[in-house]
Amino acid sequence: MKPFIKKLNQIGIKDVSEAGGKNASLGEMLRNLTSKGIKIPGGFVVTATAYRHFLKQTGLEKFIRQALKGLNTKNLADLARRGKLIRKTIKNAELPGNLKKEIIKNYQQMEKEYGQNVDVAVRSSATAEDLPGASFAGEHETFLNICGKDEVLEAVKASMASLFTNRAISYRVDKGFNHFKVALSVGVQKMVRSDVPARRNLGAGGGCSGVMFTLDTESGFPGAVLINGSWGLGEMIVQGEVTPDEFWVFKKTNAVIDKKLGLKNQKMIYSSGRGIKKTKIISTSQKEKGSFTLSDAEILQLAKWGVLIEEHYSKKYKKWTPMDMEWAKDGKTGQLFIVQARPETIHALRDFSKIKEYRLQEKGKEIIKGISVGSKIAVGKANVILDVKGVHQFKAGEILVTDMTDPDWEPIMKIASAIVTDKGGRTSHAAIVSRELGIPCVVGSESATRKIKTGQTITVDTTGSEGFVYNGTLKFKIVEQDVKKIPKPKTKIMMNLATPETAFEKSFLPNDGVGLAREEFIIASDIGIHPMALINYKKLKNSKLETKIDKKTIGYKDKTQFYVDKLAFGIAKIGAAFYPKEVIVRFSDFKTNEYRTLLGGELYEPLEENPMIGWRGASRYYHPNFAQAFILELKAIKKVREEMGLNNVVVMVPFCRTVEEGKKVIALIKKFLKPLKTYVMCEIPSNVILADEFLKIFDGMSIGSNDLTQLTVGIDRDASELVRGVANEKDESVKELISEVIKKCKARKKYIGICGQGPSDYPDFAEFLVEQGIESMSLNPDTIVKTTLKIHKKEKGLK
Repeated sequence: MKPFIKKLNQIGIKDVSEAGGKNASLGEMLRNLTSKGIKIPGGFVVTATAYRHFLKQTGLEKFIRQALKGLNTKNLADLARRGKLIRKTIKNAELPGNLKKEIIKNYQQMEKEYGQNVDVAVRSSATAEDLPGASFAGEHETFLNICGKDEVLEAVKASMASLFTNRAISYRVDKGFNHFKVALSVGVQKMVRSDVPARRNLGAGGGCSGVMFTLDTESGFPGAVLINGSWGLGEMIVQGEVTPDEFWVFKKTNAVIDKKLGLKNQKMIYSSGRGIKKTKIISTSQKEKGSFTLSDAEILQLAKWGVLIEEHYSKKYKKWTPMDMEWAKDGKTGQLFIVQARPETIHALRDFSKIKEYRLQEKGKEIIKGISVGSKIAVGKANVILDVKGVHQFKAGEILVTDMTDPDWEPIMKIASAIVTDKGGRTSHAAIVSRELGIPCVVGSESATRKIKTGQTITVDTTGSEGFVYNGTLKFKIVEQDVKKIPKPKTKIMMNLATPETAFEKSFLPNDGVGLAREEFIIASDIGIHPMALINYKKLKNSKLETKIDKKTIGYKDKTQFYVDKLAFGIAKIGAAFYPKEVIVRFSDFKTNEYRTLLGGELYEPLEENPMIGWRGASRYYHPNFAQAFILELKAIKKVREEMGLNNVVVMVPFCRTVEEGKKVIALIKKFLKPLKTYVMCEIPSNVILADEFLKIFDGMSIGSNDLTQLTVGIDRDASELVRGVANEKDESVKELISEVIKKCKARKKYIGICGQGPSDYPDFAEFLVEQGIESMSLNPDTIVKTTLKIHKKEKGLK
């Protein structure tokens, strides 16, 4: 007979049938990866053989079969009644004497190692769990802070009973698993004291925990590691009770490329309650709310471990196996641990050559916004349910609106067309299940349950960096492309990007890099403060502006560093998404009226009659009223290239009116940055007329067809309809200038591309550019495929 108990370090992936996916994975890591520095708490496993022995000896198997006979999982009330009866019966049953003896013996051995009444986590691990294709994530119970042999015995039975939670029964039916072909193993593992605040000598960071993925959970981009963290025990993130800190690490250069402070207003800690529910939720301190859970060194340490674990499992399964892990930091010792690891099951099976894009075709009234999950659009009637007891009111195809979800909600989540929650982050329960179900989800909206009414028809759009819920039915279309079938033209096809959050997803489109990465969106959305207001922050004492800035820059004493970091993170995400392809970042090109919309902007920006041809672009960078702000942009580029290792990021100077202006800007760039490619926008007639002079100081040009058209034919793009239709990029005067500048750049063997709107809007204009021999075209993502096909066809015709 197979043993009832095994040490965690005695098992591996081959033992899933006995240890279950979760425990087998822990054993696999203990045996193979601790030698590489990865810390994993030890313990023992109550095997599937023990579970089956328990069911057989007590007559439970026969009882459960009878209790599940004729069950229809769509009848939620009947499912709940039967599940509750089974769980109660298992918990009330007595463990066989020989099994009880073995469990106590192994727990007492842990006491010898860790101390009397050692605290342990008792985790359920199903034999069909954490396999590629079936995650069972969150389906079964975990019990924390279990102390003493009696509590361990009680928690082991409760874990076994959790094989028959309502959602687990329903999930097995959906996935085609036989209830009695799946057994449950129980892991008893030393607790990591992630609930304990740090001792003074360990620095500011205390006990914390979270999850880690070795890919972008939304797009499936494989080059990044995503880490979420919150204070206290890890259940809070999975349950969606908090919006966690979010950290991104780029694998190729092992650099932190983004950090977002979460709304961590609660944490779970130990309690001295009776029974096996020995945790409680308390409010976090102001310091905890305003602090990141992990230092950069700790973020990189976890990411390194994540990559090592991914590499190990990929070799084991003989294919790329992205991983979903749980980590914890002990507040007493300051040490990090991996406490769970499982294959990620959503993107591992995806065909990345197939691209499906959802496109909203009309504007609507925004109700709420939050964190975007799923990159899709759905329309349906909202059903606001605040308590899981109300799930019986839910109908298939409705949009679930709730505070947060946990596994008890899954029977209705799988029949929802979309999900919207007040709380949670990208790795909350609602987000994880929505991805698996393939439905759009907006989490962390904060006010959805107050602003959306039951029966209200809404449109949920998660195609962008933020998720939006609009009132009513909005039209949308779905476009599917097969990247393998799209030909590669001789002309480089690059991309225009403004939003870093969409970069990972857009990187799967056929491309040769990014021809225009705009800083403006990052400055407006992620920063929202005028750079000069941050530079002059100390002069703002006791003002309303100071209070607003403090609120936006929580966690930063040095306010200019906030600007540098946020700008660098946005640029880095785009640079990482397309690495090692070239990413051309255009320095800020806000006009004065746009800068005035930022916090504090009215203090530093003049009022101009025509900002379009006012104080913008290069003329700002060397001016005494803005030069310090431009230096912050240079510091951000320095951080991206020299600290993060993203040397594929190069820069471009916009709206450079004269050669003398170009020289002044180049001098500033050389003062702060190591040598790098520096391009100039060609968007003013003077850039074409004096192209040879500009090309003596710049490495090439990128045509901004919008502004070049305006300044050639004398039409402001903000002008009225009376003149707007007079001419566009296809006007002969504009085409003449473009033709001339292409020739000049090619003659000097300098880069010449176009990043303006023209080729995205007018396919025949794109064909004209091909005829002129342009080196690259940077297109809007939604026009890449159709324009690429046009260009390829044109090139074939020119042969």
